[in-house]
Amino acid sequence: MNLRHAILSAALLLALPTFAHAERGFDVRDLAKMDRYSSPTLSPNARKLVFAKRVVDFDANKASTSLWIEDLFARDAAPPVRLTPEGWNVNSPAFSPDGTTVYFLSAKNGSSQLYAQLVAGGTPKQLTAFALDVDGYKLSPDGKQVALVFSTFPQCASDLECAKKQLDADGKKKTSGVVFDRMFIRHWDTWSDGRLNRVFVADLGGAAPAKTAVLVGGDVEGDIPSKPFGDLSDLAWAPDGKTLVFSARRSDREEPWSTNFDLYQVNADGTGAATNLTSGNPAWDAGPVFGKDGRTLYYRAMKRPGFEADRFALKSMDLASGNTREIAPQWDRSADGITVSADGRTIYTTAQDTGEHPLFAVDVESGGVTKLVGDGSVSAFELADTGPTGPTLVFARNSMKSGDQLFTGGIAGTPVRAITPSAGEMLADVAWGEYEQFDFKGWSGDTVHGYVVKPWNYVAGQKYPVAFLIHGGPQGSFGDGWSYRWNPQTYAGQGYAVVMIDFHGSTGYGQAFTDAISQHWGDRPLEDLQKGWKAALAKYDFLDAEKACALGASYGGFMVNWIAGNWNEPWKCLVNHDGVFDQRAMGYATEELWFTEWEQGGTPYDVPRNYEKFNPVNHVDEWRVPMLVVHGQLDYRIPVEQGIATFTALQRRGIESKFLYFPDENHWVLKPQNSVLWHDTVNGWLKQHIGP
Repeated sequence: MNLRHAILSAALLLALPTFAHAERGFDVRDLAKMDRYSSPTLSPNARKLVFAKRVVDFDANKASTSLWIEDLFARDAAPPVRLTPEGWNVNSPAFSPDGTTVYFLSAKNGSSQLYAQLVAGGTPKQLTAFALDVDGYKLSPDGKQVALVFSTFPQCASDLECAKKQLDADGKKKTSGVVFDRMFIRHWDTWSDGRLNRVFVADLGGAAPAKTAVLVGGDVEGDIPSKPFGDLSDLAWAPDGKTLVFSARRSDREEPWSTNFDLYQVNADGTGAATNLTSGNPAWDAGPVFGKDGRTLYYRAMKRPGFEADRFALKSMDLASGNTREIAPQWDRSADGITVSADGRTIYTTAQDTGEHPLFAVDVESGGVTKLVGDGSVSAFELADTGPTGPTLVFARNSMKSGDQLFTGGIAGTPVRAITPSAGEMLADVAWGEYEQFDFKGWSGDTVHGYVVKPWNYVAGQKYPVAFLIHGGPQGSFGDGWSYRWNPQTYAGQGYAVVMIDFHGSTGYGQAFTDAISQHWGDRPLEDLQKGWKAALAKYDFLDAEKACALGASYGGFMVNWIAGNWNEPWKCLVNHDGVFDQRAMGYATEELWFTEWEQGGTPYDVPRNYEKFNPVNHVDEWRVPMLVVHGQLDYRIPVEQGIATFTALQRRGIESKFLYFPDENHWVLKPQNSVLWHDTVNGWLKQHIGP
């Protein structure tokens, strides 16, 4: 890292985005090759900060991650230094309770295991040597034990060697057929082999790496954490280290259409049965966190079974009585997680909010909510109540002009200062597209918000072709944040203006706004998109209404297919990435059935009319606009046949079209060189139809 950048003041950082000498726009190759910063981790005394730095080897089409450390109170004399050795690829840092050691996972020796690195330096020490990969871990409060996650076979119970032998035997089979008797047969991008994520507890501190551990919660047959994107924020140690609480959904026949996660309390020594703490709630309970005294459990809870985008409310439970209460019932936002202050008076959490993703402080007693950090999207944070100068906050924040940048400050009146460089500092010759939020009256007269991004080479009085981006989810948002897949700056960097509308169904505008899209995929959001496009054209005279393309992925891809037959007048071209073509087929072929069944109001056989009401396949006769279709073979959320069917319809109708197929990508395009190919193909399609 450049030392000058490492010691820049917050005031200077605010001046950086002007880039008086910038010569070019942002390019996908910049996006693919940029360093990424994440995992801010504070030492117990709040003096040391450890973070992860990801570096891409573009030629090798892979990335590696190292850990760096900084003394927060000696910045000028001691910029961040690398903590883990060269050649190590690591993840998941955590400090020991005494702050002398940093733990992390690495597959340096061929298997993912737990390691420890002294803050003072030296060679990492291997702490575990299990037969299976350690997929996740969480230290006990005293650091003497560790909860470990292994992907293992239920029939092997606590015998990890048994699971390893089963995997080896499966790898030597001369047959390839597999018999299933229940779903999930596949999930996200992986076919099931019968394994579940299970939690074990091992002792630390031995002279040799730990090789034995006890299974906890063995009577709860489910993935802990959940697949495919769960993490150990769903597991908590009690302050005394004797019990743990985790969130799990049982892996039974009903799992593919259930969102009923419950909180279970288990003994850390593996004895006794698990206690279901939230059996009274048939919806989703998540994110347990113990209060300091161990008598109160904080967590997040939804109310409606089967709805994955319901509001996550903040809850507290008295463990002795089982009584619960909602902490901030009037706060109409969905909390992402829970960090409790040492005195138990405040919960810190992030949440989507009107096109941003700020950090909030919630008063536990009154439910009052205060925004601490805004101006973009806070993706991670850590807070220490004690420190040389009082409470210490570190956080990662991104925006439409930078990926995650790490900061300290922003609490108790402390100034915000940068620890790592912004995208603008790493790419000093790049000019960014300026952007602003606007609003208009959409469906039902509700206020709807959107963003407009100017091209990097904007000149007043000129008109620019437009990329009209439609977000997925559909319960999501194209807000003031950074994306490595759908980044508006990659379009602004090619000389396009960008328009993005947070239609009904988007998150961060209240739960009723989010709810409005369910069973209304094709009418309410379409009305918002139409009115938003009209409002943007009226407000921003640099948008060229005669040169515009609409692009979207997932639900956005569905909407591209839908507008192809229901609102194709404004568009010179369309781009559909992993979009739904046939709602009925989607209802039978996707893996997480709770999603389609909630969104359509039931199963395809119970309410077939709902699946046909907004079904793009029924409007192919109205298609006329050239379309680029993109799909990945490993996409089991919206299977590749949906993309193939779209392309077939276009070709059979004689409409100009192309199909970009990735045999090795899932619902997302993740490999660096594949990402470049994706962007080059999409940009080439735009240039062909609306010009450079």
